[in-house]
Parts: sequence; structure tokens; C-alpha cells
Amino acid sequence: MDSGQWHVEKRSTLRNESFLKEYGPVSETGSLSIVVLGASGDLAKKKTFPALFNLYHQGFLNPDEVHIFGYARSKISDQELRDKIHGYLVDEKNASEKAEALSKFLQLIKYVSGPYDSEDGFKRLEKAISEHEISKKTSEGSSRRLFYLALPPSVYPPVCKMIKAWCTNTSDLGGWTRVVVEKPFGKDLESAEQLSSQIGALFDEPQIYRIDHYLGKELVQNMLVLRFANRLFLPLWNRDNIANVQIVFREDFGTEGRGGYFDEYGIIRDIIQNHLLQASFWCFGVLCLVAMEKPVSLKPEHIRDEKVKVLQSVMPIKDEEVVLGQYEGYRDDPTVPNDSNTPTFATTILRIDNERWEGVPFILKAGKAMSSKKADIRIQFKDVPGDIFKCQKQGRNEFVIRLQPSEAMYMKLTVKQPGLEMQTVQSELDLSYKQRYQDVPIPEAYERLILDTIKGDQQHFVRRDELKAAWEIFTPLLHRIGNGEVKSIPYKPGSRGPTEADQLLEKAGYLQTHGYIWIPPTL
Repeated sequence: MDSGQWHVEKRSTLRNESFLKEYGPVSETGSLSIVVLGASGDLAKKKTFPALFNLYHQGFLNPDEVHIFGYARSKISDQELRDKIHGYLVDEKNASEKAEALSKFLQLIKYVSGPYDSEDGFKRLEKAISEHEISKKTSEGSSRRLFYLALPPSVYPPVCKMIKAWCTNTSDLGGWTRVVVEKPFGKDLESAEQLSSQIGALFDEPQIYRIDHYLGKELVQNMLVLRFANRLFLPLWNRDNIANVQIVFREDFGTEGRGGYFDEYGIIRDIIQNHLLQASFWCFGVLCLVAMEKPVSLKPEHIRDEKVKVLQSVMPIKDEEVVLGQYEGYRDDPTVPNDSNTPTFATTILRIDNERWEGVPFILKAGKAMSSKKADIRIQFKDVPGDIFKCQKQGRNEFVIRLQPSEAMYMKLTVKQPGLEMQTVQSELDLSYKQRYQDVPIPEAYERLILDTIKGDQQHFVRRDELKAAWEIFTPLLHRIGNGEVKSIPYKPGSRGPTEADQLLEKAGYLQTHGYIWIPPTL
């Protein structure tokens, strides 16, 4: 018997004896313990805890079953953690109506302090979790334990090792242990595979949830419905009708003090590979959802199988179809080397070698310190043959899915301009969510993904072979960037990026619409 198995069996024996002595008969409903590791950090207080509170307030977390544990190195009390996160849980405008729920939610939170690589802290954590489960009269093996790692990837292996040795369920009688890990998942193919192997040696793939919050956004989750529930799109969604696809992620701010982190990971890893290619990774997810074939069913594994097929069909990236940029002033950050070639902007063209998409460029565009903040998917259709209205210069038809800001879907069309003369103009058919769904609360991405984790639905999380396929696409380019073979072009903060990027888009066949601007409708 190895030491890990001994720890588990010993904890099982002690727990059963304590349970039966104090409480007698057990409950058939397993308790739910949610552990936030890195509880004192920014991600936990700004995203994880607010998402948990919203789930609690909406009734998705049963107060008779759930308890929330924070774990970090900071030596603070339960109340100090509650005070630390309090201001992030509600807005001032609705604080009064949520005051009672907030007070009850905060009392569900307990804090345990300890290092991430030492068994002493995790023994205390296990003791706290077990006491909660005993108080709920949870039968052995039926408890549910969710560990959310709001931590840097460098500590994932030791933390997972400690969880496995001291804090997992002692047997499987309907309960489970699940681990949520945040991006970035490695720096290249080799490091990603190493990290996957280390975690995979401790937990099975159905227990591992690789999260990227963009995959939980409402309009990203709408892609399957749009594509496969509307007859309108079925005959159009192919190389015969679509000229190009753009997936855009722009931020109007720079690295803002994260220069050291960013210089290590860069825009390719932080946005292109992570956000522009799924995984955890919204554009990796978006690319797959736009390009995939119809799955056999809506079962998570069937959907993820089709995503992997897309990634495996992506051809090697050509240097001439990549434009990198670095905004002026990036190197002024004292944590960034003076000779850094790390890109803060990237336009990359991917080509999918299959029957549906041969010849259609998928343009991934991401950048920091840009002219505006925007994330959208833009499907541009080919020109109408036989242009009897002589209106092609006004622009092509486009189907646009705007993720932020102002969530919306709209179709750019050419229509007759009102008046006595036959003149055409570009307009749109518009579904703006704030206008159409005024009384429907749109859940935050983290709420949905945490709830999916509790339900055991891995559809919007990255499977290991997906992760590997994504890194196989970008790792050769990353190595060429690291070797200085592909240089970053300077661009001014607040601009569209390097002019070479617009030239690459034009060369790829994208036609920009001049004179038309989509304006979100007012309520």
C-alpha cells in the first residue's frame, strides 16, 4: 500500500468513527464543499467569490448543503477574509435588496491558512471540510468537493498533490472530487504537456476542468444554437459563401503593471492561444464553434470531439501571414527588458484544410493599447455575383456577434435608402441583448462555468487533447518569435495597430466597410 492510499484509508476510518459516535444515521444527500485556493488574491475576490455569491443568491447553491472554504498563505481570520471580499460581491445600487442574502452567504465562508506545498495546511483544510460534512450528516463517499485553483500555474502540481493526498473523497458512493484550473496552461507544447501529465497522474480527465471565462459568455454559448438550429445558416456556412472569418479581441489599455508576467507569456499565449483559440481559451473555443461539424448529440464529449477535429485540420502557420506589434512605451515598464521582442499585438491567419473551409482565411486579431475595447466574431460573406445596383463598394454582407461591449448579434445588409431615388445603403438586422432581454438577467461567465463544474458538464472546458492540438498550432511560431525570426513592429497606443496588419487583412481578402458604423440601439 502506497502512502497516498494509506492517508485516504486512515482518514476514512477516523472520519467514520467520529461521524457515527456524534451524529448517528447519515443523510442520503451529499454535502457540497467549495474550496477556493488563492482566496486572498485578486482573481478570487474579483471573480470567483462574486460568482459564488450570485449562484447562492439565485438559489443554485443550497445553504443546507454548501460550505465555502478559502485557502491561502495569508494569515488572516474568517472575518478578515469576509471583509476583504465584501465590497466585490454587490453593487451599491442593489446592496440593500441583497443585504440579507449577503450576510447569510458570508457566514458560509471559512478560512484556512497554509502553504501550498506542505501537508500541515492541507490536513487543517481536510479537517475543516470533514467537520462540515459531518455536521450535514453526509454519508461516507457521497460528499462533493470542488477545488478552485485561483493560483499561478507554477503551483498547480504541488497543490494538486496535496489535494490528492489529503483532501479527496475517501470512496466513491455518488460523491466526487473536481479540480478547476485557470489559464495559462503552459508556455508552449512541452510545458503544457508536462503540466497536463503532472495533474493527469493525480486526477482523471473527468475530474479536471480547465477554465477560461470567455467560454462562459452568453453569446459564445449561443454559437451552437445559431449554427445548427437555424435553417437559414445551414446552406451558407461554407467556403462557397463565406469569404473570411475574423475573431477579434482588442483592449484599450496596456499591460498596466503586469509587464513582467506579460513579457513571459505575451499576446500569443495570453490572447491568441488562450483567448483566440479556446481554453482555455475563447478564440480557440470560438474558432472551433464557428468551424466545427454538427456533433452527433449535445453530449459534452461529442461536442469536444468535433472541436478537436477542427484543430487537427489547421495547417502550419506561415510567417508571411503573421503581423506582430508592440506598442510604443511598453518597454518603459521597469519589469520589461529593454530589448524585449514580446508582441502586444498579433494578427494571424489560420487555414483549415477540410472540405468545408478550404481557401477561407480565419483571421485572429488581438492587441493591447488599441483604439477601443472590443471582442467580436465577424463572418464576411462573398460578393453578390452580377452587381446590378453597383453597390459592392459599400461593403459585403456580414454576420457579427459582439461579445463586448454591448452584447449583440447583427447582420449587415444592403438595403434601399428611403426616398424617391433608387439608392442603396448599408444597414443591419439587429438583436441587441440589453434591448431585447431587458428583464432577463444575463449571467456572468464565471457563474455559468462554476455551475457547469458542479453539474459535471465539461462542454465548455478544454480537454487535454484539445489543449495539445492548440499548442501544436502555435508553438512553432512562438519559438520563431523567441529566436528573433519574427519581429514586433512598433505602433502607437490608441491606434488600430501596425498598418501592416491592415495590409495583411486586405491581402487575405477582407474588405473593410467605409462609412458604416454599428451603433447599439438605445433602450
